[in-house]
Amino acid sequence: MASLAMLAASAAAGVASILMLPLQREFGWDIGAVSSAVSVRWLLFGVAGLLAAPLVDACGLRRVVLSALALIAAGLLASLAMTRTWHLILLWGVFVGVGSGLLSVTLGMMVATRWFSERRGLVIGALGGAATMGQLIMLPPLAALVETCGWRGCILAICGLVVLAAAAVSALVPERPEDIGLRPFGTRANPASAAGPVPLRDMASTFHETARSGVFWSLFGTFAVCGASTGGLIQAHLVPLCADYAVVPGQATGVLALIGLLAFAGTSISGWLSDRFDAGWLLFWFYGLRGLSLVALSFSEISFAGLSLFALLYGLDWTATVPPTARLVVARFGPQRAGLVFGWVFTGHQLGGAVAAFGAGAARIGLGSYLPALLVTGSLCLMASAAILSLSTRLAPTAAEANDGP
Repeated sequence: MASLAMLAASAAAGVASILMLPLQREFGWDIGAVSSAVSVRWLLFGVAGLLAAPLVDACGLRRVVLSALALIAAGLLASLAMTRTWHLILLWGVFVGVGSGLLSVTLGMMVATRWFSERRGLVIGALGGAATMGQLIMLPPLAALVETCGWRGCILAICGLVVLAAAAVSALVPERPEDIGLRPFGTRANPASAAGPVPLRDMASTFHETARSGVFWSLFGTFAVCGASTGGLIQAHLVPLCADYAVVPGQATGVLALIGLLAFAGTSISGWLSDRFDAGWLLFWFYGLRGLSLVALSFSEISFAGLSLFALLYGLDWTATVPPTARLVVARFGPQRAGLVFGWVFTGHQLGGAVAAFGAGAARIGLGSYLPALLVTGSLCLMASAAILSLSTRLAPTAAEANDGP
């Protein structure tokens, strides 16, 4: 059920990539205008992600999920009557941004830490990968729906998915395993009392303590590059980029669907690896391979065949950075603070995505091409890979932390 809610939120957040051209045709808005809404959505997605963990602790998982889905549905339904760019920014940027942010990967991490004492990396990878795969696989049928029923028909279809997710969460999701007579998976027969989550009132003092850690800022910065190189650039702009090279939307969304399929496999494998190998070295390889694939794309011929080859490497890496990053957060800052700290790290991811979404649109308008954005973002991934490698020893959990961690 968590995956279904995350899928509905992801679909609502990602649909802008296939609606840029229809909105441009109907309202005369350029790519920069739509990119502004996408950028606001990414930014507020990150801000809301900060609040996800403390709100779940204060108000309960089910209430937070249902409130987030209600915000998304309200923004989408009201957008059916929008006529101005500020309507787009308010409804898709603010409403959908905040709602989807509350259902971000931070929620997946909260579910993993509540329900699992072991194999958390694998669970986080599976939840995030399933949501990403479902979101991107949905793009081809949604693009076909746009062609037959218009962009408003596409929005109504996503609203239906949001309602289905809300009904399932309301009926089937318990707050904690103890509520239905279970213990977290992997918990020993007589576990010691676990430390409670960080109270909402203690967020400021916790952040002050966390912000003094160089590891935190390393993860924040590299995760910003992750957001820039995935959703901010490729997910938001691949369809209009393909249109510049006469690759039709159906083929472009097919490439995104392939990326989604591979992302699920890649993230699940990454989660399995994160439970067994040094997370710093895993991040070195993931960021390095992603950077090489983006740089290679900027120098290659943009065609359906070329993009399909790009997707084979890039797709496996799409969200593979999430499990090792989450694993490091749990190991370095403790399970009881993991959701809160990961929310702050995830804000860096969304900030990077917001900058890339706006910057790529601005580059397309000012330079007439997306290729400089591909080259710059790929170079940033290579820099992140080098930074993680240089910090690998400091990022790796100590023996004491490994014994205290999940």
